[in-house]
Amino acid sequence: MPEEIRIGTRGSQLALWQARHVKDLISDAFSDIQVTITVIKTTGDRITDRPLAQVGGKGLFVKEIETALLDHEIDLAVHSMKDMPGELPPGLTIGAVPPRENPFDVMISRQGLTLSDYPPKTIVGTSSLRRASQLKHLRPNLEIRSIRGNLDTRLRKLMSGEFDAIVLAAAGLLRLGQADRITEYLNETVMVPAVGQGALCIETRQNDVSIARIIEKLGHAPTRVCVDGERAFLKQIEGSCHIPVACYGQMIADQVHLTAVVSSEDGRQLIKEKTISPVTDVVARGRDLARTVLEKGGRQILEAIESHDKTPR
Repeated sequence: MPEEIRIGTRGSQLALWQARHVKDLISDAFSDIQVTITVIKTTGDRITDRPLAQVGGKGLFVKEIETALLDHEIDLAVHSMKDMPGELPPGLTIGAVPPRENPFDVMISRQGLTLSDYPPKTIVGTSSLRRASQLKHLRPNLEIRSIRGNLDTRLRKLMSGEFDAIVLAAAGLLRLGQADRITEYLNETVMVPAVGQGALCIETRQNDVSIARIIEKLGHAPTRVCVDGERAFLKQIEGSCHIPVACYGQMIADQVHLTAVVSSEDGRQLIKEKTISPVTDVVARGRDLARTVLEKGGRQILEAIESHDKTPR
């Protein structure tokens, strides 16, 4: 058993909360192990003036941390699961998934209004193509604008009047003790969450047996099986922040209910499908769900987005 474990993380307020949470879990279970945190700045942290889809998508928040893990500069990495691409680099694995926080998106309205009450031309900020496209589908008369920056920056932009409302993940607000700011929760019937939203990813080296033995105690089986189904969908559909895709798994009476969406950027086309899977078959069912979505129009949507992205501007 190692005497010290080095955790790699981004340096945002939320990322540090997540890393400290995992540190506390390890320290509580293994009081004789020293746990330290190493902050690593990622490309996604450095580029804050453009939408993620324009600069590379999800991997921007994990690549540098994964490099440090492969180079043995850290022993494990703590990420938000929704930042993880469908494919991991060779030699790395998801070692454990702790219990999930609330997986849904939330609205924060400057005037305390709910989504159905927003007047036309209400300015709503989001950094996510997934959220933007589903909002445009629900309320095409709203004005959706890109917003980047950490939580405090986004809240400041909201309160200064730059936006009338913003959309965020519930988990971050809840973890940082800011639940009182939430105006409205958007469950999967309104807005399907990102793959892995609300869950943490503890990433390790595949061959690191000593670390695996330690973090296996941190895992939560119901969360892991739902996330495995969601990520199987993501991997099959080859999704990232470049395209508006979503998948959410929920355990109900020993079965996993998976809901998935692929939508056009303007929200006019939206394919939404569901499946129910036994726990033992969730990865295969996640892949099947992706194929169903693609066959029912999702492929044409994604091809149109890819063609648009390749068009010189």
